[in-house]
Order: sequence, then structure tokens, then C-alpha cells
Amino acid sequence: MVPVTRVHLVRHGRAAAGWDTDPDPGLDEVGRDQARRTAADLARFDPMTVLSSPLRRCQETAGFLLAAWNLDPVALTIAPEVREIPSPEGIPMGERVPWLRAAMAGTWTELGSPFVEFRDGVVEFVTSRTVDTVIFSHFIAINAVIGACIGDDRLVIDSLDNASVTVVDVQSNGELRLVERGRQADTLIR
Repeated sequence: MVPVTRVHLVRHGRAAAGWDTDPDPGLDEVGRDQARRTAADLARFDPMTVLSSPLRRCQETAGFLLAAWNLDPVALTIAPEVREIPSPEGIPMGERVPWLRAAMAGTWTELGSPFVEFRDGVVEFVTSRTVDTVIFSHFIAINAVIGACIGDDRLVIDSLDNASVTVVDVQSNGELRLVERGRQADTLIR
């Protein structure tokens, strides 16, 4: 049997502000409720390594799991590799959502080299896990991992709900296998 590392990819709870109004919002009350429910579900597992995007909404979502496992918040490791997709250089804050909506309709290849590098970096980071891990990340980054699992170049494969959990296995040879898709929703990019 090939040794396997299980990775739980958690999309952050609903943010208190849109991508075009606040570069780093925390969670709103709905997002905190979502994070609590997800933490309660994941708490059935023994504690494992917990990583988060540097953005507040991910760190706050992770905080509920750390509390459920009675872990000190310093147990959270920040992983810039699983951050939100960067917007193009120089794009004004108010134009980020239209850019992202257009990008989401296409492929990584169509977006070009810097974005393919971002995708590849997310996938490489996930495949480098050697212990069971929970990673708190973002809609597009998790879709990048799903795409690597199934050989799909689209930015959006699944409409992952806030605080949903996608599960992948990392084989000892570095291959990824999609185990469970996260809960789907009509995701609103705000």
C-alpha cells in the first residue's frame, strides 16, 4: 500500500467586505457561524497540522478549529503559498471584481505565466505535505488543487461554498487524488 497524506482544504467563512472594497477583511457573523460549524465537523479528527493563508478571513476561520482542538493560536502556521489569487499589477481596487469574474470564466493558460506560476505554486505546496494537514485557503486556490487532481485547466471547476472542505490525498510519489469535493453553492464574488 502506498503511503498517503490527507489534506483538508477549507475555504474561509464569508468575509465582512468584498474583494473590491477591502484588501483583507475578517469574517462577518455568517462567516463566523460557518467557521464554527466546519470546526465542529473537523474536530472529530485527531489534531493535525493547521496552515492558513496570510489573510484575516482564513486565519479567523482557522481559529475556530484551533479552539475546538484546544490548541494555542500560535499552533497556526501562515502559508503564503495558499493565498488568494493576486490581481494584476496596478489594477485599481474597484476593478478587481470585474477582472476576477472575467478570469473565472477562463483557464489558467489563458491568464498567462504569472497566474500559471501562482497555480503551480499552490499545487506544489499541497503536494509537499508529508503529514495530515488542514489548510485554510481561498476559492480559486482550492480550485487550482482540484484542477491538478483531475487534469482540468479551468480556474473554476467547483463553486465551493464558504467554509466548505475539499479533501485530497497526496501519494508518496507526489500525485494528488481528489477524495471529496467541498460543499457547493452559488458563490457570489463580492
